[in-house]
Amino acid sequence: MIKVGVLGLQGAVREHVLSVEACGAEAVVIKRKEQLDEVDGLILPGGESTTMRRLIDKYDFMDSLKEFAQSGKPMFGTCAGLILLAKHIIGYDEPHIGVMDVRVERNSFGRQRESFEADLDIAGVAEDFAAVFIRAPHIVEAGENVEILSKHNGRIVAAREGRFLGCSFHPELTDDHRLTGYFVEMIKESKQLAI
Repeated sequence: MIKVGVLGLQGAVREHVLSVEACGAEAVVIKRKEQLDEVDGLILPGGESTTMRRLIDKYDFMDSLKEFAQSGKPMFGTCAGLILLAKHIIGYDEPHIGVMDVRVERNSFGRQRESFEADLDIAGVAEDFAAVFIRAPHIVEAGENVEILSKHNGRIVAAREGRFLGCSFHPELTDDHRLTGYFVEMIKESKQLAI
């Protein structure tokens, strides 16, 4: 059974757990850094990136998250989680985990009241994915090894670089589990390679 960790510090943790379980994998809510050793992949959920960073620092998670990123196990960042994965954040000197070769802009689709849904074509995932955008970031630039999976109005909103997957929206807030399923498949592939 594939075990998928969901960083349980803040954000839509329960919804991600349900989505992982709907894909036939086991979900583990990660509250302590020692738990990272138990999982095959990790979801960094949406939420508020500044608050999330404060909690990561408070519970001394950052070094463990960076080690996890180097371990070869896949990571999936949604919304604020994408910001955590990005190597470059507009307006900030330092990244957080900083492993995905993208430059992101926070809140680039506006504030909370400007939240919206849009049907997206996500390469390799779906041609009609109903994506929920809430104070969403977007990818302004992607490095040459980054595969752009989806755009909305010309802005990059989903991308993959090797074992790192990131999106601007909240796939866990709908009953469409195809993007989570895509991530579960990434984990299965990485486990095959590790054998």
